[in-house]
Amino acid sequence: MRVLKKAVLTGVMALALVGSAHAADVKIGFVVKQPEEPWFQDEWKFAQKAAEEKGFTLVEIGAPDGEKVQAAIDNLGAQGAQGFIICVPDVKLGPGIVAKAAANDLKLMTVDDRLVGADGEPIESVPHMGISAVKIGETVGQSIAAEIEARGWDMSEVGAIRVSYDQLPTAVDRVEGAIAALTAAGFPAENIYDAPQAKTDTEAALNAATTVLNQHADVKKWIAFGLNDEAVLGAVRATESVGIPAENVIGVGIGGAESAINEFKKPSATGFYGTVIISPKRHGYETALNMYEWIANNKAPEPLILTSGSLALRDTYLDVRKDLGIE
Repeated sequence: MRVLKKAVLTGVMALALVGSAHAADVKIGFVVKQPEEPWFQDEWKFAQKAAEEKGFTLVEIGAPDGEKVQAAIDNLGAQGAQGFIICVPDVKLGPGIVAKAAANDLKLMTVDDRLVGADGEPIESVPHMGISAVKIGETVGQSIAAEIEARGWDMSEVGAIRVSYDQLPTAVDRVEGAIAALTAAGFPAENIYDAPQAKTDTEAALNAATTVLNQHADVKKWIAFGLNDEAVLGAVRATESVGIPAENVIGVGIGGAESAINEFKKPSATGFYGTVIISPKRHGYETALNMYEWIANNKAPEPLILTSGSLALRDTYLDVRKDLGIE
């Protein structure tokens, strides 16, 4: 019996050693199109955290064009990597990247930007994690609707400034997501006024919003949403310029940019109520973890994961940033 027990224990220990050795042998590439950008630096940082936790090797590679992407994949194959995650410089490189990954016997996942085939449609066979512009917009709309209710406002008496930049598909998706959430909560669609901006900065948004406010001077309570924080800050500045008090304005931006944080730091609250902060944490940590599980345990990742953002307010932004790993 003792001999049997010893044999069983020895077998368990051997399996444990094999498992840890396997983890140490796993090598994963993380290729990004703009390695100098803070977003991608943070993705690498969080991917490295996953590597440290699981014991695999992470190889960080910057590849700003198609030629460098091809070279990066060959390099990973030569290093003995088993898979890689990539944010591509051009989604139309999809078929070539898929073929090159297969030639090097590498598992492939994409992050942020999804590969498309020759027909322009997403390559669904490649697992992907991206940001849902619509979901982010819905978060904006839901938070505004909740605050309207909290303040006891009559929606029929409230005007909405849709700061628009319709030449950018992401901008359209974000504002349409906000509108869908607002109207679902009972906000009248006829009270939503378009304020097209010439550029995606605060000044352009201010000019666009001022035009709307002057056209509807009888409206005393306003909400504002748009592509980013700058768009909403422009709308808020416009309400201030025409004498609308801060307590009569609910503006929610997107991004969690420094401009938004500076607004929260002002001594008195402004009409800039909140921002939906987008974080690279999941995009770095979770994709690296998913790739590891795929390689080490043959557990394939979900085909498509779309992330949204986290609402941050004047009183909560520090905690939200900390939770997202930004601070």
